[in-house]
Amino acid sequence: MRIVSYDFEDERDYGFLILGNSVIPRDFLESALGMTLPRDVRDLLPDRELVELIESVINKVPVESISLEELHLGPPIPNPGKIICLGLNYLDHALEAGMEPPEGMPIFMKPATALTGPFDPIIKPRHVEKLDYEIELAIVIGSRCRDIEPKEAYENIFGYMILNDVSARDIQFRDGQWTRGKIMDTFAPTGPCLVSKEEVGAPHNLRMLTTVNGEVRQSSSTSNMIRKIPEIVSILSQGVTLEPGDIIATGTPAGVGVFQKPEPKLLQPGDVVEMWIENIGTIRNHVITIE
Repeated sequence: MRIVSYDFEDERDYGFLILGNSVIPRDFLESALGMTLPRDVRDLLPDRELVELIESVINKVPVESISLEELHLGPPIPNPGKIICLGLNYLDHALEAGMEPPEGMPIFMKPATALTGPFDPIIKPRHVEKLDYEIELAIVIGSRCRDIEPKEAYENIFGYMILNDVSARDIQFRDGQWTRGKIMDTFAPTGPCLVSKEEVGAPHNLRMLTTVNGEVRQSSSTSNMIRKIPEIVSILSQGVTLEPGDIIATGTPAGVGVFQKPEPKLLQPGDVVEMWIENIGTIRNHVITIE
């Protein structure tokens, strides 16, 4: 299953991507099924019986659809309760930053206001001098859980998407902590869709690629994560309730702009950042500034 969030005729809704370029809107599927579907995609995720019913219908029963080109895609989960991001979870990235892999699991959080769609602009604030990119596999929680063991992690995950952890390096490094340089508006492009874990398959063997203006910057695999997904979800659930729609970004591999050799290659207005993760898709964002 591939879920997209979109704006159509001034209303936000969600639907189901089929055949690569068509979307069955939620209300179209309601009519076909003769039943009401949750209005908020977060309420759909934990209802496994309903999810299985939808999966059995969308590719087998004729249901009216809309071309993807007619829709403006937003972030697949537009209103998460939490966006939790891991730092230094790829060995090569820790080494390029001149740091040892952490003994613990450093995290920071982004607000929902940082989210933007998979093809929307990244806004470079005028006061930011060193804008950077980070490709990350993002987990989306499917059911409410707390204090779970690693072996229970996958049953509480709905699926995955791409998240670009856009970062203002000058602010991040000057502050001595990461949050303020990573929470600005549009600093979390996500998408292009929320792909169910069943469709993604093995999440630790996915190729990842970032290009800027067509130049390859990051080329890696999720197999290079230091902490794997079951451990990540288990640790984050310790004393913390994870809820449907919560997003967990699992870290970035080497190749970020600030550590490019022989000199940094940071984002500038006019640049196009494209990120692809195997079995998930591509997000593409132009960098702009607002005077």
